[in-house]
Amino acid sequence: MRVARATNDLAPLRRFYRDGLGFEEISGFENHDGFDGAMMGHPAWPYHLEFTVRHGHYVSGASTPENLLVFYLPDTADWTRAVVRMEAAGFDPVEPANPWWSTHGRTFEDADGYRVVLENRAWVR
Repeated sequence: MRVARATNDLAPLRRFYRDGLGFEEISGFENHDGFDGAMMGHPAWPYHLEFTVRHGHYVSGASTPENLLVFYLPDTADWTRAVVRMEAAGFDPVEPANPWWSTHGRTFEDADGYRVVLENRAWVR
């Protein structure tokens, strides 16, 4: 699965997702039909995030603080390491719009206003 979205600047997103969340830049491109892009993820994961800049076009950021990617990290040691890595990279938690996400998690916001929740629970259907 690929989740793709537009941005105006790849650099701060690389820092957030690579340095903060620990993703790798698994692929990318420059000036491909007027687009630059970066794919962030891990070579062994079945999903990744793609961020693209379209030359000459402006995109607005997140329309609401409820635009979330939620990562469930049930192991408390793994979750703590993830939160510490985000904070060490200079990203402070933000107050979630929905207080549910602060019960067992921390919410962080990227440069475009999109949010990532690191949830210290297992997801159960």
